[in-house]
Amino acid sequence: MDFLMSGLAACGACVFTNPLEVVKTRMQLQGELQAPGTYQRHYRNVFHAFFTIGKVDGLAALQKGLAPALLYQFLMNGIRLGTYGLAESRDYLHTTEGTLSPARSAAAGALAGVMGAYLGSPIYMVKTHLQAQAASEIAVGHQYKHQIFPPQSWKVALAAAMVSGITVVLAMTPFDVASTRLYNQPTDSQGKGLMYRGILDALLQTARTEGIFGMYKGIGASYFRLGPHTILSLFFWDQLRFLYHKYTK
Repeated sequence: MDFLMSGLAACGACVFTNPLEVVKTRMQLQGELQAPGTYQRHYRNVFHAFFTIGKVDGLAALQKGLAPALLYQFLMNGIRLGTYGLAESRDYLHTTEGTLSPARSAAAGALAGVMGAYLGSPIYMVKTHLQAQAASEIAVGHQYKHQIFPPQSWKVALAAAMVSGITVVLAMTPFDVASTRLYNQPTDSQGKGLMYRGILDALLQTARTEGIFGMYKGIGASYFRLGPHTILSLFFWDQLRFLYHKYTK
C-alpha cells in the first residue's frame, strides 16, 4: 500500500507541476554548447517561457510529456517513498536500543533513491524528448519526432481520459464510497436509513472507523472504469447525433 499511495500522490502533484517541467526542459536545452550571446534566446525567464510556449505552441503544449511524466513519478516516487516506508515499518532504521539511526536512515534513503532513479530513467528520457518538441520558431535542442498515437486516433482520447482520471478518482472516490453505502444501508419501516444520516455522516463514520484508506476502497476499479466509460459515452453520443442529423434532415 505504501508503494501505491506514494505513487498516486506523486502523480496527483505531477498534473499541476508538469508545465514547470516543460519550461525547465526548454530553458535547459536553450543555447546548448553555445557561448553566451551567440544564440537566439527564445525563453528569457520562467514567466516569458510560459507565455511564449502558450502563445506559439498552444496552451496544451504546457502539458507535453504528461503521460510519461505520470508513469515516471508513479514508479520513481512509488519506489523511493514506498521502499523507505517499508524499511521504516519493519524497524530497519532503528538501532537495537530503539533509537533512530541517522546512518541507517541515510542508507535506506540512498538505496531507495537509486532504485527509483534507475527504473525511472528510460521513462524520463521519453518525457524529455516529448517536452522538448516545439514549433520551429521557438525550438531548442535536438527535436525528436516521437508520436505515441496517430492524429485523431481514439487512443489519444482514451489516454487523455486515463491520465485525467487520476485526479478525478482521487477527488471523487470518497464521495462514491459514501453514496454506495447510503444506497445500500438497511432502512426502517419508514424507509429511513439505520446506519447513516446523510453523506457527511457516512464520510465521517467511514474515516473514523476505517481510516483514510477506507474512504478509497474500490479506487482501482473506479480508475480503470473511468477511461473506457468516458470514451464510450462520447463515442456513442457522437454517433447518435450523427445518425439523428442524417435521418432527420
